Amino acid sequence: MSISEIPTLFLKPATALADPYPAPTLIPKHTIESGSADYGSELAIIIGKDCKNVSEAEALDYVLGYTASNDISSRAFQFAQTQWCYSKGFDGSCPIGPVLVSKEVIRDVGGLKLRGWKNGKVVQESPLTDLIFSVQQIISFLSQGTTLPKGTIIITGTPAGVGFARNPKEILHDGDEFVVEILPHIGSLYNVMKNEQ
Repeated sequence: MSISEIPTLFLKPATALADPYPAPTLIPKHTIESGSADYGSELAIIIGKDCKNVSEAEALDYVLGYTASNDISSRAFQFAQTQWCYSKGFDGSCPIGPVLVSKEVIRDVGGLKLRGWKNGKVVQESPLTDLIFSVQQIISFLSQGTTLPKGTIIITGTPAGVGFARNPKEILHDGDEFVVEILPHIGSLYNVMKNEQ
């Protein structure tokens, strides 16, 4: 995909939020049928107080902390539509956790390193300096004209290595384990996939 000049935005409903392991991470029936369930290792930013029209310079003042997220997607539907809410907004498509690390501990977000592991194999690896837009740019952009309430979760985008772009494809199946690792401090988010019945 070509690199956008402004951040790409999509919304996930509250029902997309999900727990880490041992809670199962569901693959929806329609995504099983299309064979297109995919992972996305991402940093999650948790907003600590309402913010609107903030500058990049003051953006981090509104951050409570950070955690790991897996942006699970139905790629067949994502590429069939111009809006991504449907393909990324199904129940349980945004597991996060298991810890929330204060911004006071993580002074340099760009110093974090992110890895995605599928069944014990590294499939994604990137320093957070490789984000197209910095954390400050993302928060500032999203707050223009729109209030981001306290508790808002922003996920930052995934690095290269998603399963649907691989040859052969590395889609998610029932029983697969996916781990989002963000070091230092944040640790690992474990997800075990389960087909929706």
